[in-house]
Amino acid sequence: MKKLFAALTCLALMLSVTACSNNGGAASDAASNSGSPSSTPAGELSGKKISVMTPYLSSVTTNQMCGYLEEDLKAKGAEVTVTDTANDFAELASRIEDVVAAGTDAIVLVSADPSQLKNQLQDAFEAGIPVFGCDSGYIEGMQVNATSDNYQMGQLIASYLFDDLMGGKGTVVALTHRPHPGVVKRCEAFDDLLKTHPDIELITEQHVPAEQPINDAQDIVQNLLTANPEKGSITAIFCGWDEPAIGAAQACAEAGRDEILIVGVDGNDQAVSLIQQGTDLKATVAQNFQGMTDIVADQLCKLFAGETIQPGELYADATLITADNADQFAK
Repeated sequence: MKKLFAALTCLALMLSVTACSNNGGAASDAASNSGSPSSTPAGELSGKKISVMTPYLSSVTTNQMCGYLEEDLKAKGAEVTVTDTANDFAELASRIEDVVAAGTDAIVLVSADPSQLKNQLQDAFEAGIPVFGCDSGYIEGMQVNATSDNYQMGQLIASYLFDDLMGGKGTVVALTHRPHPGVVKRCEAFDDLLKTHPDIELITEQHVPAEQPINDAQDIVQNLLTANPEKGSITAIFCGWDEPAIGAAQACAEAGRDEILIVGVDGNDQAVSLIQQGTDLKATVAQNFQGMTDIVADQLCKLFAGETIQPGELYADATLITADNADQFAK
């Protein structure tokens, strides 16, 4: 009887140990899986399909913004598609129609003038699809356009050019791209300030296409230098964004025209490097592109969380970069 009792006791202990071992393993497995994607708490945009759309992905800064957006939105759980239409607004309009028909949860326009897409965006508004802008314009019906204060940036760089660099006199060339809403505002500030400087003469304004702005600007400036061969005949070149400024600086360097003063806008890495090197490119304005995309991501999260957001434009701060502070922005 004692032997039977001992055997039963031993069996009970073995079963208890086995049970504890199995329970411990299950707990261990749960702990080890706690950081896996399947058990990670859902992001603020989990399951949302976000369509990031632009006609200008070949632009360095537009490409940066699309990359920042994709990274930010995916980190918040969204499914992100980036669409580029290579400077073709008709194709962009068609692709907007496609994503609206497919039932995307939100559209983000990057560096795209919404006034050229009113019919397609109206379809999105009527379908209840929120539309955001990142360094784009704003039209009624959109949620938020996150950008820089482009008019203020135009004032900042034009004032520095006219007053600090040119001393209020001389001749200037303008390289622009007025289909872009941000560039338009900068050029309007340039136009307004030019009217207040009677001793500065605008020689010409040249449109720079968006596909290859560095090469095209270089060609344009080479032709202008050929037509104005005397040193001092062109005092300065105002550029609506940095890539034409880079092309202009390259053309001036090749022609030995080191007296020409060039400015741009964006804070492009290559532009900052040229400022550091003491080339004809003297100044730019650094836009906070990461700040813009952060604003869009934040506003998207608020909207899908059921919060009320104030429609309109929200600005990320911008900074004037010259030889005095270029080292702070170099990468």
